[in-house]
Amino acid sequence: MLFNSFIFFIFLGAVLPLYYFLPRKAKNPLLLIASYIFYGYWDYRFVGLLILSTLVDFFVGKALFKATVQKYRKQLLIISMLVNLSILGFFKYFGFFVDSFAHIVSAFGGNLDYLHLNIILPVGISFYTFQTMSYTIDIYRKKIDATDNFIDFAVFVAFFPQLVAGPIERAKNLLPQIHKTPLPSKSQVEKGLVLIVTGLFKKVMIGDTIGRFVDHVFAQPNLYHSPELLIALLLFSIQIYADFSGYSSIARGTAKLLGIELMKNFEQPYLSRNITEFWHRWHISLSTWLKDYLYISLGGNRIGIKRTYINLMITMLLGGLWHGASWNFVIWGGLHGVFLAFHKYMLKGKKIDDRIQYKGVKDLLKQGFFILSTYILILFTWLFFRATDFETVSIFITKMVVWEPSEFTGQLVIIALVYYLIVFIYDVAEYYTQRHTFLLTIKSKAFVYGILAAMFFVTMAFLLQSEPLPFVYFQF
Repeated sequence: MLFNSFIFFIFLGAVLPLYYFLPRKAKNPLLLIASYIFYGYWDYRFVGLLILSTLVDFFVGKALFKATVQKYRKQLLIISMLVNLSILGFFKYFGFFVDSFAHIVSAFGGNLDYLHLNIILPVGISFYTFQTMSYTIDIYRKKIDATDNFIDFAVFVAFFPQLVAGPIERAKNLLPQIHKTPLPSKSQVEKGLVLIVTGLFKKVMIGDTIGRFVDHVFAQPNLYHSPELLIALLLFSIQIYADFSGYSSIARGTAKLLGIELMKNFEQPYLSRNITEFWHRWHISLSTWLKDYLYISLGGNRIGIKRTYINLMITMLLGGLWHGASWNFVIWGGLHGVFLAFHKYMLKGKKIDDRIQYKGVKDLLKQGFFILSTYILILFTWLFFRATDFETVSIFITKMVVWEPSEFTGQLVIIALVYYLIVFIYDVAEYYTQRHTFLLTIKSKAFVYGILAAMFFVTMAFLLQSEPLPFVYFQF
C-alpha cells in the first residue's frame, strides 16, 4: 500500500477512528491487524516472513534476558542473527551471489544456470530485519530489558507507518510508546498533518515529476546528449531526496496521529559541508544503525588507526550492499567509505560542528564552497546508485568527458534550477528554524492552513491524473 495512493487514505480513515475510540487494551491488537493488512496489500504471502522474524526475536529476546551464562547468551544471539540474515540473504542476495559466482565458473567452462531462481523481494525486508535484529543485540548488550508482551513486540516490528522504508527504530524508543498506547495531543495532530501534507507534496510534486524524466534518460542513456545526462543525474539527486525524505515525513506524521514519535531520518543533507556531516544528516536511522551495530562491533576506532579505516570501509561496503544486490551499490558504498576515511584522516581527531555559523561574507563564501564540493562528491556517487549496470555508468562518464551539446540545454537548466530552488528554500527554512514543521511558526493560522490546503489539493489533483510511483527505497 503506497502512501501516495487513495487506498492509503481510505485505510487511514478507517484505522484512526477505531484507534481513538477503542479501549486501551484493544488499541495494539488493532495496530497489529492494520499493520499486517497494510503489508499484506502488496503480497499476503510475505506476512509469514514478518511473523517468523517476530516470533524468533521475541522468544530469543526473552531467553537472552533471563540467561546468565555468557556462552548460552552468545548462542541465542547467533540463532537470532542466523534466522534473520538467512531470510534476508536468501530473498535479497541469493541471485546476486549466484550471478557473481556464475561469471567466475563460466570462465572455466562451467555452468550454474540450474541455480537461478525467480525470487521475489519482499517489500521492506531490509528495514524490518535490521529493526528486529537491533532488539536482540540491545538485550545481549544489556541496554534494554526484554518485553513479555508479544502483541507490543509484534507491533514494534510491523508498525505500519515505518514498516517498509523506515525510519529504522530502536526498541528503546518505540516499544515504551507502543506499550502506553497514547492518544495524540493537539500539537501532535497539528504537526502530524503538516508532515503528511508536506511529505506527500515532496514525494508527488517533486520526486515523482522528476522521476519520470530521470527514468527515461537512465533507461536509454545512449540516446541522450551530455547536458541531458548531466541534468538527469542532478535531478536524480533531488528526486531521491524528495522521495525518501517525503516518505519519512509521511511516516512520522502518520505516527504522530497515533500519538507515537518516530525519529527524524533527514536533516537537510545537501547543506552538509563535508561527507561526515552528510552521513549525520542523510538516512540517519541507517547510518546510526551501521555505526552502533556494525562499526562498533568490528572494533570502531578503539584498536588502532589502520583498523579504524578498515572497519569504516567494511561498514560502508556492507551499507552499500544493504541498499541492493548489485555491484553498483557496493561501489557506491565503497566510494563513501573512501571519502569518509579521507575526511577522518584530515580531521586528525578533531570534532566537527554540524551547525553552520556564518561570520561575514568571506566565511559565507567559504562555507558555500565546502557545501558545493561535498555535493559534487555525493552527486558522483549517485551515478553508481541509480545506474542499473556498468554500461550506463560508462556512457555517463564518457559523455561528461567528451561533451556533446544539446539544443534543449537551456530549458533543462531552467527546470533543474526551479526544482533546486524549491528544495533549497524549504531546507533553509527547516535548517534555521530547526523544525520540519516550520510552517507552524507562522503566526497567522489561516495563512498556514491555506498553504497546506493548496499543497494537498494540488497533490491530489496530480494523483488523479497519473499513476502513483513507488517510493525509491521500497526496492531495498
